[in-house]
Amino acid sequence: MNTVQLVIEFLGTFAFAISGIRWAAYKNFDWFGGYVVGLVTAIGGGTIRDVMLGVTPFWMTNSIYIICTAAALVLAIIFKKAIVKFANTWFLFDTLGLALFTIAGMQKTLYAGFPFWVAIIMGCITGVAGGIIRDVLINEVPLIFRKEIYAVACILGGFVYQICYYLDFNIEIIVISSFTTVVFVRLMAVKYHISLPHLHDMDEK
Repeated sequence: MNTVQLVIEFLGTFAFAISGIRWAAYKNFDWFGGYVVGLVTAIGGGTIRDVMLGVTPFWMTNSIYIICTAAALVLAIIFKKAIVKFANTWFLFDTLGLALFTIAGMQKTLYAGFPFWVAIIMGCITGVAGGIIRDVLINEVPLIFRKEIYAVACILGGFVYQICYYLDFNIEIIVISSFTTVVFVRLMAVKYHISLPHLHDMDEK
């Protein structure tokens, strides 16, 4: 389990970084700008979580996230056509990373002694806040607020985690159930173009 989680976490981090770098390229940022956008996409959510929990941000104790983003930038520059070609593959890694980061955020919060409702919020923040920061930096309305089921998948995965916990399932079943829920909801939402209803201008008649 630890090896699988480590691999998925690395691929998820890499996919998040690629996502930020691709958007930066679309906005014609320079290489440094692309690196910054890629980095905050990959580590932004976990950083906010750790600051709110009062612990040292995770990337400050392990340089792999900095190195991973640098590798993503290099590959994006050299193999930009291939990255575009394999967009669906990066989407899958992004979804797997989203699920894993959601669970990691919840577990870290619970370990710190906070209640489940806080853990669900922190899990969601871990998964999606980096993308929000990315969109703000590139001057776009955050994607999760206007288009896709993303944060909702994290929240549902968090509720499944809590339900399985209260049913006294072992930790492996809890993690797999929560992980599967996030991935399934995300994939089905994209496949069938499911999104939440939009708010409309209240001045409209």
